[in-house]
Amino acid sequence: MLETLISSKTRIKLLLKFFLNSKMTAYLRSLEGEFGDSTNAIRLELNRLENAGMLSSFMDGNKKMFTANTKHPLFGEVHNILLKHIGIDRLIEGIVNRLGAVERVYLSGQFAKGLDSPIIDIILIGAIDQAYLIRLIGRIEPIIKRKVRYLIYQQEDFTDSLISTFDPSPVLLWVAD
Repeated sequence: MLETLISSKTRIKLLLKFFLNSKMTAYLRSLEGEFGDSTNAIRLELNRLENAGMLSSFMDGNKKMFTANTKHPLFGEVHNILLKHIGIDRLIEGIVNRLGAVERVYLSGQFAKGLDSPIIDIILIGAIDQAYLIRLIGRIEPIIKRKVRYLIYQQEDFTDSLISTFDPSPVLLWVAD
């Protein structure tokens, strides 16, 4: 879907990288190794996104580091479009809202790094019926065309210090009202 709106595969990779996890920073050479694209193609897209105000940059030694500009008026919209592109909106709607006892949901794994993947890794916090969760995942995976891997923690077992043990840090997707 997104490929029909945005013809540049490099731009899509950059949007995923920076807009799924707004804490993500990267520099040109690291992106070259990560994406397997030419530095020229990546540089062009980084410059376009920076000139549009969607990315911010700063110097770290001799490296120009890039990060998402969370203050850009379209940041939230782009973030939501990417979540829809991946299928996370359907995942939340189809699984989390039906489980009922979920306190929080985090995105981890490759998507937390801002990389596209056929697998969505999530961390669920709450009192969750695992058998029911497995049935719901079985129904949602064909719809989103991705596998779902999950970890479940009880609220009392999950602490904010536990988040720091994950690489990269999980991205909070959903919190119970």
